[in-house]
Amino acid sequence: MTDRMDDDAAFVAAVTRAAGTSFYRGMTVLPARRRTAMYGIYAFCRAVDDIADEEAPLETKRAGLDIWRQRIDRLPEGGDDPVTRILRDASLRYALRQADFHAVIDGMAMDAGAPIIAPDAAFLDLYCDRVASAVGRLAIRVFGEVSPDGDLVAYHLGRALQLTNILRDVGEDAARGRIYLPREALVAAAVPLDPAVIVASPGLPHAMGRIGTEASGHYAEAEAAMARCAPGAVRPARMMGAAYRPLLEGMRRRGFRDPARRPRLPAWRKALLAAQLLIFTDRRA
Repeated sequence: MTDRMDDDAAFVAAVTRAAGTSFYRGMTVLPARRRTAMYGIYAFCRAVDDIADEEAPLETKRAGLDIWRQRIDRLPEGGDDPVTRILRDASLRYALRQADFHAVIDGMAMDAGAPIIAPDAAFLDLYCDRVASAVGRLAIRVFGEVSPDGDLVAYHLGRALQLTNILRDVGEDAARGRIYLPREALVAAAVPLDPAVIVASPGLPHAMGRIGTEASGHYAEAEAAMARCAPGAVRPARMMGAAYRPLLEGMRRRGFRDPARRPRLPAWRKALLAAQLLIFTDRRA
């Protein structure tokens, strides 16, 4: 790497480390260039997510996201800051698609306006694609899988993970005035479309069970697609599934009762996942 690339790599690594998530440590098992590419993708996602979440007028948020759209459009010509320079290098090296970066930005735009309250199923599926599956399409190419089956892994696993998050966070989202569960499932279970009362509704576990079944189907489809991909390239995707699927299974075993209670992985399972991650040794440069 050149001195500037080294500086840029250090910058995106610092942004990722400062976020305080397990993502930083998880990516340390990758070869340097792939690791830097993933830190660049994380820094990009963090930047646009911060714009969507900031306390600012909608027009200000839209302007900030439009700036990022322009930066992504200029990637073929070269980046103009550490994050876009890393993304340009990663795009050339791993055939990342501008459309996937744009999809992430569009997903943040969906969250930037009025709170999402009981969207219809089509809106929710598009939201999951943009905020989760699009990131997966970028990541799996960095990991080394560029086949249509790699895209299928991202399609299904992204939706599975996002639906699991939605089910896990029903109580927290309701407290923030949001409902990400689809309108169709709520109406079928006679659940009021009101964040203030949704958690106490007796029909909510039934509605959540319906979405849990959908998420389980996506996990299964993701596993089937992974079986057709290079094992090393989909190892990180398998790890993500292994981290999140038990959360869904735990909620299903409880019948989605007590939806305000946020499920967590037990310490022994976290330790097992950490050990599995440490033995990921695909070292392709």
